[in-house]
Order: sequence, then C-alpha cells, then structure tokens
Amino acid sequence: MTSTMPTTRSYDPVSVSPLSFWAATAEERERSFRILRDERPVSWHPPLEGALMPPQQEGVWAVVRHEDIVRVSKDYETFSSAHGVMQEEVPEDILDAAQSFLGMDPPRHTRLRRLISSAFTPRQVAKIEEQIRGQAKRIVDELIEAGDCDFVAQVSKRLPMWTIYEMMGLPEQYREAAAEGADGMVSWADEDVAAGREPGQVLNDALISLLTIGMDLAEMRRAKPTEDLMTNLVQAEVDGQRLTDEEIGAFFVLLSVAGNDTTRNTISLTTKALCEFPDQRALLLENFEGRIGTAIEEFARWVTPVMTFRRTVMRDVELGGQQLSEGEWVVMFYSSGNRDERVFSEPERFDITRSPNPHVAFGGGGPHYCMGNMLAKTQLRALFDQLLHRVPELQVSDPTYLVGNFVRGVKSMPCTLR
Repeated sequence: MTSTMPTTRSYDPVSVSPLSFWAATAEERERSFRILRDERPVSWHPPLEGALMPPQQEGVWAVVRHEDIVRVSKDYETFSSAHGVMQEEVPEDILDAAQSFLGMDPPRHTRLRRLISSAFTPRQVAKIEEQIRGQAKRIVDELIEAGDCDFVAQVSKRLPMWTIYEMMGLPEQYREAAAEGADGMVSWADEDVAAGREPGQVLNDALISLLTIGMDLAEMRRAKPTEDLMTNLVQAEVDGQRLTDEEIGAFFVLLSVAGNDTTRNTISLTTKALCEFPDQRALLLENFEGRIGTAIEEFARWVTPVMTFRRTVMRDVELGGQQLSEGEWVVMFYSSGNRDERVFSEPERFDITRSPNPHVAFGGGGPHYCMGNMLAKTQLRALFDQLLHRVPELQVSDPTYLVGNFVRGVKSMPCTLR
C-alpha cells in the first residue's frame, strides 16, 4: 500500500535511516532519540537502508515518544499491521509466508491469535514451568563444566530454543536447524551472517528451511497426534475451515523467530547489565523471590530486544503535531519509548526495583501485545535463579552485536566464571 498523497517534506536532520545508525551503540542512538523526543516526536525520514527491493515509499514517520507509541499500538483501525510490520520493503510472498497473524488486523487477527494463545495461558505455562526449571539447571550445569566460553552459544540461545520447540512438539534432531533458520530471518542484513551471500538469499534460505520443517512437523502430527501445539494447530478450525499447510508453516516461522531471538537477547544483555551494575545484582540476590518479578520488567525495558515495528496509516490523521496521510508508514521506536523521560525517572539507570514500569518492550498494548510474555518471564526467572545463585562470580565481556534495525541481537559475548 503506497501513499495516496505526494509529499514535499524535508527529511529530519537527525537521521535514523542509515545502517550506520544501527551499527552504533545503543547509547549513541539514544542521543539522537533524545533530540527527537524533545523537539520532534514524530519526524520524517528517508526509507531505511537495507531493503531487499527498491522502496515504494518516499519516507517513513519515526514515532519516538512513549505516549505516541502506545496510541499507534492500540489504534489498529488507523494504524494497520495488515500491510507489513517491517521497516523495509519485502516481497509480498515473503510477507505472507513469514508474518502469519503478526501482519493482520482484527477480526481475522483476533480469531487466529486466539487459536495460538491457548498454548500461552498462565495455566499452560505453569504446566511446562517445571521442565523449564530443569532445563535451566542443566544449562548452568554445562556452563560450569565448560568454564570460560561464549555466553550466547553456551547459555542464552539454549533455553528459548528448547522451550518453544518443546511446546511445538518438534523432535530434537530438527531443533538446531530451525533455530538457525530463525536467526537468518532477522539477521539477513548482517555481513557476518550473510557470509558472502546476498541478503535476499539469506532470508529466502532461512524462510524455506523453517517452512519445510514446520510443514513436515504438521504432517507428522496429522499422522500421529500428541499433546503439543502443532497437534492443536492441525486439528483446529477457524471460520469452519482447517488451517492450510501454508498457514501452519507461517505460524511455525513466526513462533520460531519470536520465541527464540527476543528471549535470547534479553538473557544476554541482562547478564551484561547485572555485571555492569553490581549493586543491582547484589540487591536481587539479597531477596531473589521478592524482587525477581519487578526485576524482569526492568530487564525487558533495559534491553528492549525488539527495537522497531511499523504500521501503515489507513486514513489521514494528526499525530505528535504532524499531519500523516493515508498509505504512509509509521515506525514505532520501542528503544526510544523505553527511555522516555516523560514516563521513566532516570531512564538511563538500570533499576530492578523500578515500579511502576510501563515499558513497551512487549508492545504498547492493543491486539499485538506479545502473547508469549508470560512464557518469556518464566524462562528469565528460572535461568537467572540458576545463574545468580550458582555462578555468582560470572563476568561477561563486550558483546558483538548484530547490525540491523529490528532485533537488538547479540551474536557472541565472552564470559568468565572466575
């Protein structure tokens, strides 16, 4: 969907579009976001770099204040997800295969989300909680045995991958390949990940791998049902019809990406924060059970693993003092919203006792609020219980970051167990 009105606007001098902006540190990006929050909370920018195809839009609106992010998130009739949620132009067939209900609006979004969310209710999460604790213990057992290592490979990536694929019912021999596919879906613009391949090939390879695994699993569960999420999907009906293999494959892609990358990067960057703020680490250890609930909300705010999402304007509207036209793109910068001084006192301070903490790390509310947030919190509680109590001297070095404007990804991060 392209804009219906030509524009003669000037691009903002504080540019958030180049890949070089996203290759900078979070602190460097925050300096730009602060200027925009204070002076131009809704601003006009060139199409973001790194697209797989020539941009059809003249530019994008950057939304950087907390209150505006919440408004865009909740008003799905004005700010639609149905035309894509990424900042780049992506071929429509890839959108259909990769976004599932993330790229839909109510009422269809509501029906399909309800089908999936049954697996993420507090009762269902409680059923798997004991297994998550067991896996967290096993991961830390093996960390202690391994000694100094790459924290991402040895710790961060393992619990999210195990959890989401255990719930899906994916056999163990397929899990590593599925996790690699999930990585490719969010890191195709990174030169190290591409390893000489064109970005489009990286994305296509990852997508085909995940779709194949997902549809093969669907076929297995039709032939041999068990008590898992994939069995629920192949047996479910929406609007009186069974889901197609393509729809189930798209669900599998979405859950692989959402279930793996976000929690993994929160684990990595929270560990870094706890090393950088030893007073907060000591405070949490002093009363882990009493403080971990509040602390997890600060983990999510501090890290903000999903940095951006976009929407498409469905009618001419005013936002943040600007007139937006039908068909234009609006990008919500969650990283900026979670540092908004209008909402958070001393936002640059990592504070595990921060309350209230109305962060937008799980989205700003509305129909697309993260349905897996309870599952993520359960994993974070279990793993940091093990890490803090069993390897209290753990230290990490500077991470190597993924270059991209969507996920705040950590590729590697050395750790020592002292």
